[in-house]
Amino acid sequence: MTSIDESVAAIRQVRIAGPGREYLMDDEPVDIHIDAGQIVDIAPSGALPVRGQAIDAHGAWVVPGLWDSHVHTVQWALVSERVALHDATSAREAAALMAASAYFVDGRRIGTGFRDALWGDSPSVEILDAATGDVPTYLINADVHSAWLNSAALRREGFVTPDGVLREEDAFEISKRLNAVEPLHSDAAVKTAGRAAAARGVTGIVDFDMAWNADAWVRRADSGFRSQRIEFAVYPADLERAIAAGLRTGDSLDGTNGLVHVGALKVITDGSLGTRTAACTHAYPGDESDRGVLNVSPSELIQLLTRSTGAGFAAAVHAIGDRAVSFALDAVTVTGARGTIEHAQLVRHADIARIARLGLAASIQPQHALDDRDLVDGYWADQTAVGYPMAALARAGVELRLGSDAPVAPLDPWQAISAAVHRTDGDHAPWHPEERLSVDEALSASVRSEVRPGDRADLVICSADPRTTSAATLRRMPVLATLLDGRVTHLE
Repeated sequence: MTSIDESVAAIRQVRIAGPGREYLMDDEPVDIHIDAGQIVDIAPSGALPVRGQAIDAHGAWVVPGLWDSHVHTVQWALVSERVALHDATSAREAAALMAASAYFVDGRRIGTGFRDALWGDSPSVEILDAATGDVPTYLINADVHSAWLNSAALRREGFVTPDGVLREEDAFEISKRLNAVEPLHSDAAVKTAGRAAAARGVTGIVDFDMAWNADAWVRRADSGFRSQRIEFAVYPADLERAIAAGLRTGDSLDGTNGLVHVGALKVITDGSLGTRTAACTHAYPGDESDRGVLNVSPSELIQLLTRSTGAGFAAAVHAIGDRAVSFALDAVTVTGARGTIEHAQLVRHADIARIARLGLAASIQPQHALDDRDLVDGYWADQTAVGYPMAALARAGVELRLGSDAPVAPLDPWQAISAAVHRTDGDHAPWHPEERLSVDEALSASVRSEVRPGDRADLVICSADPRTTSAATLRRMPVLATLLDGRVTHLE
């Protein structure tokens, strides 16, 4: 009987549904033979003997291991310990939820996931103080670009702001402080979250945690984290430290069994839609001077990319508004940087083709298009660039990489795939259906391998065919088993 963490020699009676399917003549079940973490043969069922443990798929479907290309790992792992505010419909309701919640052993209350851009009232110190009193209370916006604190929390953290709301760099600093729990605590949470991700077919994560991640991932691997491959980012504050340590994008991190690799330099150039800080060409409604913010100036971005590119780092440039995207592309043109534009939620028509010409990938989060559709119709009603492009980018020849931005959206690649393919979660009509991807395009943007001999045995067995199943089933796709290097990380 096959068990978790055991390596298998074959998957019997399985149909290939994802990349790799094109090498087969038909959709009949096959046996996938595995050795030393690689697919060594794909043969008609029963044609070759199996020497070792096998999983019998009984005619189910297999796709390559799925990746989430944008995760804030520690913050995602700690979400389950915090008060969920996603359903709060007003500032007063969010404050009441916090007042009714338990607090941590250090005396703080922490909530996450509020979306004040959809509220009829606004966050204020007075509302939060009236509900929470002297207990330091922190509410993190769903987009993580703002945080709402009561007076006790502001005093504790040393910040002053009239409405209790901190934005951009100040909000990031609050998140970093709240995420800086004891390593044993955070590592256990990450390990648990990794197992949950494996249950959704995830075999790889791009980690954008706002911390020094090299030591953390060695420590986690040493304590038994083996659920996913990891690519971890470096932020500008740690760039020189990373260079001095001899790190370069793509390097395998010693002591991690080849599962952890150095990722890109992450630069957050602008804000977010929900916080009204995404840098846009046209003003936000109600204030002709409000065009969002640039957290990094164009000249600073050029300096960063020049230094990082010369030192062997790819770039992962957060750019949500069309003005930020254009500045990012200008910097890439000057420096010759390679890597990704992260988010690309509002892109000028000419810049869609420019991303392709520069050879950049677009790391996008399809669920955000569904979550933000009402905000787009309000905040970006006067923008002339393309909102949440996917098909337009693909047609221009841009490589797409799908992700969640967890904890902003759930870490579930099937949710992202369904959102990309159907542009609805079932509650509304498809939003801008012209930007839909095909299932094959969405799957290809969610994997780093193929189901074919010679490729690594990162595999996901599904109970439904993703190419033909309904939108609802695709979104909640039942995952029967997940394999990483032929080793079982999840099994129903």
